[in-house]
Amino acid sequence: MLEIDNVTKIYGQGENSVIALRDIQLIIGDGDFTAIVGPSGSGKSTLLNIIGGLDSPSSGEIRLHGERLDGLDENSLVQTRRGKLAYIFQQYHLLPSLTALENVMLPLVFTGAAQRREKTEATLEQVGLSKRIEHRPDQLSGGEQQRVAIARALVNNPMIILADEPTGNLDQRTGMDILQLFHSIHDQGRTILIVTHNREIASQAGKQVVFRDGMITDIL
Repeated sequence: MLEIDNVTKIYGQGENSVIALRDIQLIIGDGDFTAIVGPSGSGKSTLLNIIGGLDSPSSGEIRLHGERLDGLDENSLVQTRRGKLAYIFQQYHLLPSLTALENVMLPLVFTGAAQRREKTEATLEQVGLSKRIEHRPDQLSGGEQQRVAIARALVNNPMIILADEPTGNLDQRTGMDILQLFHSIHDQGRTILIVTHNREIASQAGKQVVFRDGMITDIL
């Protein structure tokens, strides 16, 4: 269970301060598929970044199975996050000089996991890219690049997938194909938290958390 308890995020000080999040309270259950939906600037990505440890709250707590994630030093955060949380971004963030296989294998290299190639190939097959493993990003379509990014997130078998606008750079048909892939990942028991401004994409999730002006305005 992921618990967000009275999280507030303020950027700047005094008259120049901006309140990005206001007293957010939210519980994400194990195995949930939740969409955080709202217009640009509503605080969606800020919350995702705080959950993933890319940012820190000004106040409040983030707990995963009772363990605090906020306030950890970098080393402790890396150790806590490893194998529990994985990120998928809108921009893919693949290394252009590496093949799909090498991009997906990177997290396993950092953790020293055994049988890295076999595990990487199996994960790429899971996302439908078994015949594209030796291709570099510039040889892949946008949808294929996002599948590589998803495979990279999956390869360490995380409990929770954090996805920030994962279909934002894709056409509608390719975006829906990626959503079907998320459904298959969810069916394997993983928790998915996806940020989107697209209501049609959000409707694919089991629960929608609606944001506006840094606040939760509705849960559907």
